[in-house]
Amino acid sequence: MSNVLFIGDKNYSSWSLRPWLVLRWAGIPFEERVLRLDQPGYGRQEIAEVKAVAPNGTVPALHADGPMDRLVIWDSLAIAEWAAEQVAPGVLWPEDAALRAQARSATCEMHSGFAAVRRDLSMNIRRRMERAPEWPEDTRRQLARLDALWSDLRERHAHLGPWLFGTRSIADAFFAPVATRLRTYAVEGSGIATAYRDTVLADADFLAWQAGCVDDRGEASGHPVVDGLYR
Repeated sequence: MSNVLFIGDKNYSSWSLRPWLVLRWAGIPFEERVLRLDQPGYGRQEIAEVKAVAPNGTVPALHADGPMDRLVIWDSLAIAEWAAEQVAPGVLWPEDAALRAQARSATCEMHSGFAAVRRDLSMNIRRRMERAPEWPEDTRRQLARLDALWSDLRERHAHLGPWLFGTRSIADAFFAPVATRLRTYAVEGSGIATAYRDTVLADADFLAWQAGCVDDRGEASGHPVVDGLYR
């Protein structure tokens, strides 16, 4: 049996994008299966089709090959950590212990924080606004924190490469959905942060995900995912 990653609609499901990128970057083969989220039980983690593959009723969920029973992993960060253990050191986390600790800190800050950004800048990869709305104070504060975090990490690790910690890591995968949000809502950032955003959006694997954000009619499909319900 092969690894199977169950995900939501690619245009909206930010949590699904994260482990999808991680698995691609790691070179771990997997089959993707997109589950419709605009079904009865949406928003309550009670969609029958999702609960059949994830015990907590959320996507993403990975069904991984194992030595005995089929392994089910139902959280995006847990999937990423599993993937990091399948590959050589330095592939998904920095090999240097200090950098690795910082990368985990940044990843966990994204995984558990930025609630106002999630609330006001829902992921919609296909959408483009001409100008940013007037954000509430808490959203402005979190956008400023995001810009400062990206700028600081890029300045300190620029000699290692163009990603937050030089080379691609789980941290970059977890910030990828935010990069799409900044583009969608025409958020202006500092030059360093904007350059990093563009690095993420130009990644070949991200572009492959983005290409799947249309249905057969060339239109956005599915139901907007309320970020925070799916991890």
